[in-house]
Amino acid sequence: MTELEQGAGLVFMRVGTHAGETIEAIVARKLKEIEDAGQAFWGYGGQNCHPRAIVQPYAEEVAAAGDVVRLCLETVAPEKETYWAEASEAREWSIDGVNFRPLPKGIRVTGSRYAFVITGLRAERFELPLTRARVAVGPSRGRLGARYVDEIGGPVDKAVLRVEDPSDQRLEKGDVETISIQYVAELHRPYAVFLR
Repeated sequence: MTELEQGAGLVFMRVGTHAGETIEAIVARKLKEIEDAGQAFWGYGGQNCHPRAIVQPYAEEVAAAGDVVRLCLETVAPEKETYWAEASEAREWSIDGVNFRPLPKGIRVTGSRYAFVITGLRAERFELPLTRARVAVGPSRGRLGARYVDEIGGPVDKAVLRVEDPSDQRLEKGDVETISIQYVAELHRPYAVFLR
């Protein structure tokens, strides 16, 4: 995935130790879930990737154009982590946040309000060129990824992006040109769900 085609959709997310579990243990567990259940739920929180308002409509738009949305994960060193979740396990999931059903057998999610539905999780190391991406949906729609990611150093740790032609992009002081990605997965319909 080192070559990103124009129009490609992606979700960037910073990940690390979560609810007392290392990123390596989480990845191993998710790979087992995909093997056993055909998919995994990657838990998260935060409104900028709200399942119903942001992720689902965007992923459907990308799918209608014949592409997939990829979840690109940047691992964060433990000393740089700023979020620590309780290890409570979700018991139910919902597409719309209203009608809930039990989690599929073999899937476990801890300390999360939402989850991306993923397949094809793999280690894939490359530099994500933020000079070629713009925020795809939400209040920051159209903002250059290289500029938006500077906010990610603060309270924002994920973003829904679309790859664009970089020819007209001019960098400013403080812009982040690339982010090192360590893992990639594909979002699978219904793409993102509510948990409880």
